[in-house]
Amino acid sequence: MEAPKPIVRRKHLEVIMARVGRGFSINELREAGLSVTEARKLGLYIDERRRSIQVENVEALKRYLSTLRSSKEGEE
Repeated sequence: MEAPKPIVRRKHLEVIMARVGRGFSINELREAGLSVTEARKLGLYIDERRRSIQVENVEALKRYLSTLRSSKEGEE
């Protein structure tokens, strides 16, 4: 499975727009139960400047981890 892409929101002329971000914030990784080193080993990009937590990103990380764990159990 392909690694999830982080979504960031920004305000432009009083309209909130979403786009693909540079990486997941450290707080999002913490909410999903990952450390920075574990995330880098999995090939996830990390944006150390961001401090926000997007719920969509946390859910995407949790889904990605569950699919990794289930595929790992299938190999054994």
